[in-house]
Amino acid sequence: MSRRAPFQPLVNGVRWGTLAAGLAVAPFRGPLARPVVTWGLILLTYAIWRTYRPLALQPAVASPDPARRALALLPYLGEVGLASAAIASTGYWDSPFAFCIVTGVVAAGFARGHWFAARLALAAGLAVSVPYAITSDGSTGRDLQVSGQWMVELLLVALLAGYARRIFGDAQRQHSRTMDRMAELVEANELLVSLHRVAQHLPASLNLKSVADSTVARLKTIVASDVAAVLVRDEATSRWVVVAAEGTTVGRAFEDHELPPALASTMASSVASLALVLGPGEGLGPEVLSHSGLYAPLRARGALVGLVALEHHAPGFYGRRELQLLDGFIEPAALGIDNARWFARLRAIGADEERVRIARDMHDRLGQSLASVAFGLDRVRRRTDDDVLRKEIDELRSEVREAVAEVRETLGDLRADISDDRGLVETIVTYLDRVEGRSGMDVNFSHDAPHRLPVVQERELWRIAQEAITNVERHARARHLSVRWESGGGDALLVVADDGRGFVPNQAKDGSFGITGMRERADAIGAVLDVDSVPGGGTVVRCRLGSSP
Repeated sequence: MSRRAPFQPLVNGVRWGTLAAGLAVAPFRGPLARPVVTWGLILLTYAIWRTYRPLALQPAVASPDPARRALALLPYLGEVGLASAAIASTGYWDSPFAFCIVTGVVAAGFARGHWFAARLALAAGLAVSVPYAITSDGSTGRDLQVSGQWMVELLLVALLAGYARRIFGDAQRQHSRTMDRMAELVEANELLVSLHRVAQHLPASLNLKSVADSTVARLKTIVASDVAAVLVRDEATSRWVVVAAEGTTVGRAFEDHELPPALASTMASSVASLALVLGPGEGLGPEVLSHSGLYAPLRARGALVGLVALEHHAPGFYGRRELQLLDGFIEPAALGIDNARWFARLRAIGADEERVRIARDMHDRLGQSLASVAFGLDRVRRRTDDDVLRKEIDELRSEVREAVAEVRETLGDLRADISDDRGLVETIVTYLDRVEGRSGMDVNFSHDAPHRLPVVQERELWRIAQEAITNVERHARARHLSVRWESGGGDALLVVADDGRGFVPNQAKDGSFGITGMRERADAIGAVLDVDSVPGGGTVVRCRLGSSP
């Protein structure tokens, strides 16, 4: 809609008012002449047409083309021209339709301002006054007076219409700014309400287990259930893990095809939540506790991060009310779980920064202190002739040298990192040389990497390799260590294998083997980590990036 559209009713009102006045006055001026009747019908038809097809009261067309600018003036010229022709044909300024010329001047003032309207009023006044003077009966003074009055009146109408246009335009702009501000305030208020709702449901902890436990506890308070569980997708293994539950076992893991039918339907569903009647084996919990199910996918930042399962022993227990309650809960719950996952990734990055800081502090403090102790022992040994004391000093010097060597090894491990100038191959070679020298293992490193990966990806892959190699050195009691690295075209494969004592992966303690940390690092760069091990049969750690086999 044009911003001049509110003027349309006023223009139509002026048109119909002036025409009605003319038609009312015409009979009182004597017998109706044919021109008066004819022009009355023409003006009446035009008024009806303009009521349904009003003038487009548009602002001036800012076009460099003179033809287009001229076309934009035609509706107003036509309006005034038609009225001028009717006036000239029915008695000039003595015509009953003299006031009809005001409509065109008013429309021009509303649409294009007082300057254009004044020029149009002057032109219309002259178009009627000149022939009126030529055809007058000789009373020139009176004719000039009448023509002058009409032209002054038309100019005043033009100025008034243009002034009204400016006043209304300012008011409308102020109204638009006010409405825009109101819309911004409403939007901000809705955002604050949403944030308040999220804050009410978000747990205080950013630990994934704490978040999941809190989610299950809150679910139990809003919806009655015999089984309640939160499953989170482990991107490193592409499995669904029950991270918190009541009524079923925590830690259960499912491949996509292993999910119970009800949960598989939830994962594929595009709706917020589902209420299902469960058959035998279709739910997550025991058959005796699972005859009705209420399920919802947890989506955050455009990704599916988890699943919620609520099950009850009574068939048909869940209905519309429970669906609405769950729908209002899952969004903040999904955000809390996703935040916890991202926090775990940030924590891994923070650990790298802390590793560098510790290495720097050890070099600046502990390394220099040990070196100072060694120099002090040398000075004391030179100043004594006591053989027993010299022997004890030599033993202390030996221990200090061993400590200095250990510090250097630790510093080398801590400060080994990937940069733009130092790639993964060079870093692994340097690290394996130190491992072979201090552990006595037979170490083999093969690589085929004609092109480097981005530094961020190589850094995470290096930390995965370092953790896996450290596990072999500390826990495996292996004689042989093999490391393989391949990369090209965006794909990569890292393999760390040993012939040590092995372990049962599902029973491994994270504090001893760091498997969770390695998987979090792999997940952070979109890689997949697999750990294959059997007691007495060694261990193989594979990290695949892209479509590497």
